Amino acid sequence: MKKHLPRLRYPFLLVLVVGIALMAGLPEWKAHARKFHTAQEIAKFGQIRMDLPTDTTAWFVGSGKCAGCHGHDPAGFAFITPSGEDVNIADDWAGTMMAQASKDPYWRAKVSHEILINPGAQDDIVNTCTRCHAPLGRFEAEYNNNLPYTISGMLNDSLAMDGVSCGACHQQKDTLFGRNFTGNLHFTKKIMFGPFVNPFSGPMNDFQNIGVQYGPHINNAGLCGGCHTLITDVHDLSGNPTGDKYVEQATYHEWLNSSYSDTFNSAARTCQNCHIPRINTPVDIATNYPFLQSRAPFGKHHLIGGNAFMLKLMRGNMTSVGATCTPANFDTSIARTVRYLRDSTLEGNLFQAARTNDTVFYKVALRNKCGHKFPSGYPARRAYIEFVLMDNNGDTLFKSGMLDGNYNIVNQDAFIEPHYDVINDETQVQIYEMVPVDVNGNLTTVLERADSTYKDNRLAPLGFTNSHSAYDTCRIYGSALSDPDFNRTGIVQGTGADTVHYHIPLNGYSGNLNVTVRVYYQSVPQRWLSEMFASSTPEIDSFETMFNNADHTPLLVAEMLMGGLVTGTNMNELPALQITPNPTTDGLLRVKNYDKYDITAIRVYDLNGKLVDQLSPGKFDGLLQLPHRGVFIIRVETTTKKFTQKIIYH
Repeated sequence: MKKHLPRLRYPFLLVLVVGIALMAGLPEWKAHARKFHTAQEIAKFGQIRMDLPTDTTAWFVGSGKCAGCHGHDPAGFAFITPSGEDVNIADDWAGTMMAQASKDPYWRAKVSHEILINPGAQDDIVNTCTRCHAPLGRFEAEYNNNLPYTISGMLNDSLAMDGVSCGACHQQKDTLFGRNFTGNLHFTKKIMFGPFVNPFSGPMNDFQNIGVQYGPHINNAGLCGGCHTLITDVHDLSGNPTGDKYVEQATYHEWLNSSYSDTFNSAARTCQNCHIPRINTPVDIATNYPFLQSRAPFGKHHLIGGNAFMLKLMRGNMTSVGATCTPANFDTSIARTVRYLRDSTLEGNLFQAARTNDTVFYKVALRNKCGHKFPSGYPARRAYIEFVLMDNNGDTLFKSGMLDGNYNIVNQDAFIEPHYDVINDETQVQIYEMVPVDVNGNLTTVLERADSTYKDNRLAPLGFTNSHSAYDTCRIYGSALSDPDFNRTGIVQGTGADTVHYHIPLNGYSGNLNVTVRVYYQSVPQRWLSEMFASSTPEIDSFETMFNNADHTPLLVAEMLMGGLVTGTNMNELPALQITPNPTTDGLLRVKNYDKYDITAIRVYDLNGKLVDQLSPGKFDGLLQLPHRGVFIIRVETTTKKFTQKIIYH
């Protein structure tokens, strides 16, 4: 009689037990791998990206060592959301300003300019600038007593040319957060910190010789503060240090002095919440290891800033700047940056306050939606208001904030345009900016000569007050301090807003009025560069050529319209164009025959003339989704003609 083996009632338990046994042996992953896998399979498990730096030093590794497992998964398993979106870390990072930090031709030109102006401070300039723009190479040199660091050394250092890569953030220690600045960073030796508990460390440890630890501080805003707070030594015009300090930028301190840093405030969020946006969908975060636990929340490494201009410039000069990413990486980062600037920086509203026989009164109310000043960061950046008033025939009655052919603001004061509460003359224009001056009180863009700030009326973040402990590094300067509605309502500070009052003489005109208000952003204005372009170094000359060939169109971040001429529903200068259905029950519209015209703008406004959406004509596929139920104005423009239609979404 044949003897039968006992039947296993719960086969899944066997799988579970074997799985637990395997997981228990993961610390010895490499030894087991060498017994049971071929050399080719092991190489795949520890794969690298050869298009990125793969060098290893005593302290750091190149991003290529990380991107092999934390980049695109050809199998379509890791870094794929249920909707099919690829959120792999390497590609999201590759086209950002962080990845290009040491390749940035403007930064390279500016460093050479600072050295040319103040050659005695060369070592200090390079050592300071490379801490944040080429951190892995610069700190490897420091830890091996190979300072001073040089630009030529950086150019021959693959980890330095990796920019702000993986280890620049994930190897920072949880020490002195909030007190580090000007690139005084503190790194661990080949230990990566991540936001998830119980990290699976075997492959990184065994194949790349990198330790992995849970580090909750990776989500702390202080992680960003070391580089995004820059305090420089002041020099006079002869290059002699004065002993004073100058706050060139203090984005982290601006965040501290806001509601966003207050954990008891509903607006609280860190730098990472916006610039590495979270999704709650569990994501598999390593290729080739499908058995790993999916992780949530996952931070998309978009690392969005506000410098679409430089991203576009580098996209057009990839060989010259030595970019190792793909054109598609740049295109993705550019699109994200433009959308972020338009959707997440500024809210604008336009009101007609009153009208008399000879004057009309408007209010332009702007509110900062950022967790820091807008604009923030490098002091070249500025935003300005373009205000145009037209009669019913489309003839201009008043204009302020227009650009000339060189993209300079018309009527801008030759010294410094003051901050305005009331504008009643075309020679006045509201510019939100930070303006440094030297020891003699003259304008300067040489950072080593910056002694004090003459004007800083950049829009403060929500909750910003003059009494906060961090105010000394992020002060308001100039006439904005006496503006009764700049970051205040009455005596209460912290609105994060400003209202500009336009009092416009009508000179006897009594007909209908039409207003267009646009707020534009420029990260690298022509005027800021004139001092540097007056000098010559190979880096300056190279960048000047790139700059002169670049697209200098400022970025529109807010728009408000008022009046029948600009928001009317009877304008149809593009007769073949049709928008259907109208009304719509799901908000989805089809724009027919759009490809018959060279369209330059597609914009959606609410009935108050507020811009609620803006589409890129180059990527427009004929479909348009309204954001919510209501009545909207759809405006399609070519260089010479316009189409406007009222749409009802119910």
